[in-house]
Amino acid sequence: MADLARTLKESWSLVEEHQEKVAGYFYARIFLSHPDLRDLFPVQMDLQRSRLLHAIVTAVQTLDDPEKFDDYLRGLGRDHRKFHVEPEHYEVVGGALIESMRTYAGEQWSIEYDQAWADAYAVIAARMLAGADADPNPPYWYAEVVAHERRSQDIAVLTVQPLQPLEFRAGQYLSIETPKYQPRLWRTYSIANAPRRDNTLDFHVRAIGAGWVSSALVRRLAIGDMIKLAAPMGSMTLDRRSTRDAVFIAGGTGLAPIKSLLEELTRYNRTRWVHVFFGARNREDLYDLADLNRLAARYPWLSVVTACSDDPTFPGEQGNISEVVARYGPWSDHDFFVSGSGQMVKSTLKTLAELQVPSIRIKYDSFSDVD
Repeated sequence: MADLARTLKESWSLVEEHQEKVAGYFYARIFLSHPDLRDLFPVQMDLQRSRLLHAIVTAVQTLDDPEKFDDYLRGLGRDHRKFHVEPEHYEVVGGALIESMRTYAGEQWSIEYDQAWADAYAVIAARMLAGADADPNPPYWYAEVVAHERRSQDIAVLTVQPLQPLEFRAGQYLSIETPKYQPRLWRTYSIANAPRRDNTLDFHVRAIGAGWVSSALVRRLAIGDMIKLAAPMGSMTLDRRSTRDAVFIAGGTGLAPIKSLLEELTRYNRTRWVHVFFGARNREDLYDLADLNRLAARYPWLSVVTACSDDPTFPGEQGNISEVVARYGPWSDHDFFVSGSGQMVKSTLKTLAELQVPSIRIKYDSFSDVD
């Protein structure tokens, strides 16, 4: 498996700088050979292209960790049921993928690379199909919006009620579609609460620029609207066996899964100190600080530190949240949970590495800035 992973990464490096073109060619091949598949995809394909490649590259990068590889692909297979993917579609996708990379790699592409990707894709497809086949749940759930609160110009907190029970673990995320506003366009959002008896789910959403789905969720969604929810995914969950103190680091609406984990901890934690670092550009973007402070006042084991990177008059910490975390500590014997934008997570992981925090103690979720 190690040799296969090395070959795949080597061949991917030949096309990585052309990945947008590779993705465009990939979809063109699929739609030309199977026009009927076009109806499974959204009208706006820009983000869909990047997400496909991200999923494939992530799968390849987890080859060296069989358990993580298997869990990721089974989850991906369950998630893809929302697209009404059939087993025969996997063969179409595999052929188009290899042809696309071969086209853009040019003369450096070899028969060895062809075979490596064919072998890897066969394993990827088999794991995804196994995950889809083993899932007794529907391809997606309909849910009614029962609460919608604007917390700032660009941020909303919404609560939905699935029409059927939806099982998940605190810290997980799922995909959302708004059939009324952007049909067939799915975007991932973390659930902001632990499982509840009434089955409701909270989401924290920031409208990003001209983001199709995020703008609809923040600015157009209304109480009574119906949305679709896909299968929960993600492994940023609590290990109840751990006795180490924990550090939660959130940037902006990356607070959502942190709130979910905190809610779970309030139900059983008596022995672990928990430190929350919540950062944003300005005080308005610290949209859920009042609730965090209420939790800290109620639970003696919880402390909250806030920071703004672009608000000189903010009375709390100043600077990027990763810089703030480095001022505290020591952190050598803590579990870490990191959630926020790609840039924020990358910066925080770099800081934690400099602080010599073992990577095995770090779980993280990184979210796109173009939703």
